[in-house]
Amino acid sequence: MKIVIIGAGPAGITVAETLCRYDFKSEIVMLSAEPYPPYSPPALAEYLLTGRELHLWRGRDYPADLKIDYRSNSPVAAVIPAEKTVKLADGSMISYDRLVLASGSRLLASLDGENRPGVYNLKSLGAVDEFMGRIRDGRAKSAIVIGAGFIGVEIGQTLAEMGLKVTQLVRSRILRNVLDEEFSRLIERIMEQNGVNILRGADSDVAGFSGEPQVNGVKTRSGKILSADLIVAATGMRPNIEYLQGSGIAIDSGVVVDDHMRTNLADISAAGDVVTVPDLVNGERFVHGNFPNAVAQAKIVAYDILGWDVKYEGADTMNSLKHLGIPIIVAGNMGGEEIRVNKGEAIRKIYLKDNRIIGFRLAGDIRAAGLYRTLMNRKTDVSPYLDRLLDRGFGMGYLQTLSGFV
Repeated sequence: MKIVIIGAGPAGITVAETLCRYDFKSEIVMLSAEPYPPYSPPALAEYLLTGRELHLWRGRDYPADLKIDYRSNSPVAAVIPAEKTVKLADGSMISYDRLVLASGSRLLASLDGENRPGVYNLKSLGAVDEFMGRIRDGRAKSAIVIGAGFIGVEIGQTLAEMGLKVTQLVRSRILRNVLDEEFSRLIERIMEQNGVNILRGADSDVAGFSGEPQVNGVKTRSGKILSADLIVAATGMRPNIEYLQGSGIAIDSGVVVDDHMRTNLADISAAGDVVTVPDLVNGERFVHGNFPNAVAQAKIVAYDILGWDVKYEGADTMNSLKHLGIPIIVAGNMGGEEIRVNKGEAIRKIYLKDNRIIGFRLAGDIRAAGLYRTLMNRKTDVSPYLDRLLDRGFGMGYLQTLSGFV
């Protein structure tokens, strides 16, 4: 059997690694659009800060160690299921018996011109290398970051830490889809203390880009033109699925998969930032773009190829901010009943519905985050522990008493 994997990020590599771990003897071909060995996108922020090769995934020779046919500089132009082939941008064709879609996602600005030279998405090593080159040789001393989601905030903080003059454009408030106003204000205050200039309202609402031939500024709906050496687009994420147009593979906001991570075509599976999957807490289907979910989904893909009947239960929405100076963890949903503890800049909130955790927000003090996440994902009735959930020792002394947890 011949397995073709499109993508060399966490999902693609985990599929290959899992197959090889179980003495899988079939041929594995992995296609990457980039001219690099496999690397881990979540480590790109560290790479920006340090320049170290933290971005490489388990070492430069990892594909050879796995004995897979790794083909860099091989962007995919189309998938042709009727012929069980993948067409590359250079016109060459690769046949498959099983196909895995793991092509990841990219940042976007949702504006005309977002793909012009000078607008960076920083979701690929090539983009980061070019970006870093402009900083290292002194051509870039200022940056505008469009957007204030998790990645936008991390990028803004990282660039400020590197000494750049950073302007963050925030249309309403920071992380507004996942944080309440109190948490947003806390993060905004920390960012400003760390040297990030935050613009809101009409002055932050971007209508387009300015500069020729390379973008060097943005036009706001208030009529202002804001200039900077670097422009970073970070208002959202878009799955890399353009090459699937006309393939017959079912797509909504991403590739639609079942609980075995198969598409509507039985010989094609998908995992990672390209797929829509149910949320563990509320059951809604959407793209859950984070590293742990990609790895978990990829293992299900590999198990299915191996012939094992293992179902994917759903994804969670846990995420974190690492470069603010205080740890912040966000998981699940807001709403329902809220219990909270505030102590200085430490804010801890847990959201409950029917005595089950549906989400939590922790800043400054992130103890028991792993336990809260487990209780949330298992939909455990926490009514016996309501008065202790936010205790400093919860997660240590109470572990033995948590029925159904240990």
